[in-house]
Amino acid sequence: MQTKPLVYVIDDEVDICKLVCQELDQYNFETAFFTSGETALQAVKAKTPALCIIDLGLPDMDGLTLVRELFNNQKMGVMILSGRDSLPDKILGLELGADDYIAKPFDLRELVARVKSIVRRLIVAETVSIEKSCAKFSDWSFDTSTLTLTHSNAETYMLSVAEADILQLFLAAPQQILSRERLLSENAMSFDRSIDVRMSRLRKKIEIDHKDPKIIKTVYGAGYMFTPTVEWL
Repeated sequence: MQTKPLVYVIDDEVDICKLVCQELDQYNFETAFFTSGETALQAVKAKTPALCIIDLGLPDMDGLTLVRELFNNQKMGVMILSGRDSLPDKILGLELGADDYIAKPFDLRELVARVKSIVRRLIVAETVSIEKSCAKFSDWSFDTSTLTLTHSNAETYMLSVAEADILQLFLAAPQQILSRERLLSENAMSFDRSIDVRMSRLRKKIEIDHKDPKIIKTVYGAGYMFTPTVEWL
């Protein structure tokens, strides 16, 4: 019997927590909710979920601090659900490693669709890792089972689900142009600047000079090209 994906909802508004949990329960998710950042951190340490849905206005800590804590310590999906609808907040959330950002008020059907998208990408990454666990390119290796990038000098980075998803699209199509539209649609990004933020994060990790990228080149008017050859091990 297939295990239900576990989702934690972290919001100081109990009614919203219950609403989101009840909706996700109908779509074969296991859920639990927490009204403070500290209780959520303790729960994650005890049992890692597939996804955390986090409000930024928590009573004991800023939600962005919680996003940073979770991303630094666990491999899971992270979605921000917040009343902060400004572009700077959205960009900062994505820069810290969140996979998606939904502003309140929100549509439950859209939220469920985006939760499914993140969890599905995690499952696909785990499935791929069974047959092809490591991709090598330039001076880097990427482990699909742990979403980690390792340089030949032993420098290591853990990618967010969204960053890993973009990288795997490039790894599957080296020396081919991928359009922005394809990257946006296949990653189910909630707003257009999402691709810029995630591309910037990825380039800062793998490029010698992220302002003059050689590995992921911009093809103006067409999209992006992953230039190295890729070897799967």
